[in-house]
Amino acid sequence: MSYTIKDVAGKAGVSTATVSLVVHNHKRISSETRKKVLKVIKQLNYYPSRSARGLVSKKTGNIGFILTEEHFLKTEPFYTRIFLGTEFATRETNYYVLLTTVKSDFANDEPLPRFLEEKSVDGIIIAGKIPLSLIDRIAQMKIPTVFVDYYPPSGDYPAIMIDNIKGGILATQHLIELGHEKIGFVGGDLNHPSISDRLYGYRKVLRQSSIEVKNSYISTEEQNTTKQTGYSAAEKLFAKAPDLTAVFACNDAMTLGVLQFLKDHNYKVPEDISLIGFDDVESDLLVKPTISTIKVPKIELGMEAMKLIVDIVKNNDLSPKKILIPVELVIRESTRKII
Repeated sequence: MSYTIKDVAGKAGVSTATVSLVVHNHKRISSETRKKVLKVIKQLNYYPSRSARGLVSKKTGNIGFILTEEHFLKTEPFYTRIFLGTEFATRETNYYVLLTTVKSDFANDEPLPRFLEEKSVDGIIIAGKIPLSLIDRIAQMKIPTVFVDYYPPSGDYPAIMIDNIKGGILATQHLIELGHEKIGFVGGDLNHPSISDRLYGYRKVLRQSSIEVKNSYISTEEQNTTKQTGYSAAEKLFAKAPDLTAVFACNDAMTLGVLQFLKDHNYKVPEDISLIGFDDVESDLLVKPTISTIKVPKIELGMEAMKLIVDIVKNNDLSPKKILIPVELVIRESTRKII
């Protein structure tokens, strides 16, 4: 039999509001009443419903998770792994995580995600780049918000970020250590801080190694970072720099596009061109050759984001805390030493 808060209140001889206060460990309740109610809760094996918990806390117990449709449906499973991390983290809390996607061209006159319209979340996690129009509307609602793998150009928010500069350095250093100096960079959407930071890392280590940074070796005209734009970027890159011996692509989706371009144009990887990506998604192991990359702990990103937003909601701490998640180099078959 499933007991309700009314059953607990009746057996303990108190009101349902008192039971809710006990559940939330409220200071207004005397120790004697608390012991009596807790004893009945244990006897009945009562588990408070979400609505019962909300009687006192005035919280929904929900955290919203927002990303674009493109990131959830079309590209690599990078952001879905981050979402999985948030779900793992909620198992240690009393929160639920609610997922929604928005269009990458979300307009000001479009309706907000339902959990925002209905005010059914206590905080929000935003993963990846979303339209500024939506960010501005969320800011007006004054809902605690944590960003993951993206940081808006204006405002001061809590965020969980990847050490993208270090990743760019590691990838480029690896190619230099293999004897490469003619190293191309493929990217897109430089308004995304993660992509611009990876390019910064690439340029920095070239300069530190006394290797000229050539604009002809860099292709960043694409608007996004998909397999299709990786193919297009590689096409443009090799048209202006056919002497390249290695390519660093800003993420693994673009890396797969570059790999397909190279295969279609009779380049052998890694014999003719060494290729390295960034993210370490599952598809890196499903192609031949397997892809060398920079590993991003995606599930950890999600877990840290959930821990941070829950801490903000519980403590009403809106300080713009930043957490930087380290990355590591993973060497596979797509890179090799120049012979």
